[in-house]
Amino acid sequence: MAQFHCRWRNVLICVCSPCICLALLFIYATVMVCIRMASTASSWAVEKNHFVASGTFTNNSFAPLPKAFWEFHLHGDAFWNNLQQVTDRHFNPILHPNDHKRGLVKSTSDESRLKQSFSEVIDLDSTKRNFEKLPQQIQEFVSHMQKRDYPTVIQPDGVCGAGAKDEKEPPLLLLAIKTTELNFKNRQAIRQTWGQVGWVAGQKTNSSTGEEGGGYVRRVFLLGKENPEELGIDLSELVQLESKRYGDIIQWDFKDTFYNLTLKDVLFWSWFSRSCGRTRFVFKGDDDVFVNTPKMITYLQEQLKKPKAHKTMKDFMVGDVIGAAMPNRVNKSKYFVPDGFYKGLYPTYAGGGGVVYSGQLTKRLHNMSKKVHLFPIDDVYVGMCMIRLNAQPVHHPAFLTFDFPEKEEEELCSYHRILLVHKRSPHQVVKLWDHMNKTQTQCWDVPLKNVGERKNKPKTLRH
Repeated sequence: MAQFHCRWRNVLICVCSPCICLALLFIYATVMVCIRMASTASSWAVEKNHFVASGTFTNNSFAPLPKAFWEFHLHGDAFWNNLQQVTDRHFNPILHPNDHKRGLVKSTSDESRLKQSFSEVIDLDSTKRNFEKLPQQIQEFVSHMQKRDYPTVIQPDGVCGAGAKDEKEPPLLLLAIKTTELNFKNRQAIRQTWGQVGWVAGQKTNSSTGEEGGGYVRRVFLLGKENPEELGIDLSELVQLESKRYGDIIQWDFKDTFYNLTLKDVLFWSWFSRSCGRTRFVFKGDDDVFVNTPKMITYLQEQLKKPKAHKTMKDFMVGDVIGAAMPNRVNKSKYFVPDGFYKGLYPTYAGGGGVVYSGQLTKRLHNMSKKVHLFPIDDVYVGMCMIRLNAQPVHHPAFLTFDFPEKEEEELCSYHRILLVHKRSPHQVVKLWDHMNKTQTQCWDVPLKNVGERKNKPKTLRH
């Protein structure tokens, strides 16, 4: 009898063991497939460049960690974060696959979805309560942040800025400079110095370079409108005359305020996409910077000669890069952004004093801007669009948006070693250009500042 039971036990073991193993294998395979599918969906969403603005998560044990801005622990009361979350859901190809098949989403649809998400969020009772707590200047910004169709008052005649005559090849660089009606002296100083148009000779950056090269440069100034009642004088006729004289002004009919600097980016990208199809690079900067244009020309020519430049140019942006910056919470600062409007860290961005990006990227930024709501800090907004494009600006220490390190400016060839320095008056710009010309022979072979000479920027907002 004992032998009989033992025999049947052996039979059961022989029969059941493979079945149990197959069942365990099936469960394991099912789990792995689910994990793989989730990972694939996640990576696909990243490849499709869906925007995730950073926030912060803290507890007693860990340092701040980046989190998606719409997480519940952020209390859900930040207006821009909630607004962009709703917009991202509209543009999510997983949630709306039919709209994204074969890339057939049209720009008109993009713009209508921005307005639709704005209406959905602004009509919520919770939003209305939180909106009333925002500072007055932020409320004013929100009241028109969905509007982008401002008419053009002045624009260059049929060309991509001044300097289109006698070009024998596509323009290498367009200088796009943000200015105001009042800053005529700044514009004149730029026209007479680093902003000259036409063929501009380059300058070699080290002794091994045998040719100086060069490229065609164009120029355009970006303006909004001043309020004559607030200003006490109407400058519109003078700006019209200036435009006829130089042909380098584009002006839109919106109020020229600090928070509307973002509008200049968005409307400029749109104008560029229509009018500047062949331009290789854009320098976008303020009217109080000094630019070493010959070295800039040479630097850009070198970028075009690099291996696979035809691929890297679609994402090319270089400047003074700032990462993991925090919004300014000082309510007396012009850069003030309350946490009721935006929570979390800013994305990596290039300082708005002066930045260079490719013509290809300019067009891509134009298309992406139709999916990202306006933000009151212009360079941060550009960073938001870059994140959506899955692109990163490149840091270069020759972009001095924070000025020279102590005593370095006093060196004879200091300005020959940089591409840009911020905060220079019109008088200083003219004097510096004269100094550059006088010291050209002594400083011809001086190289640009390189990464090893200057550590990365501290991870705080510069404002």
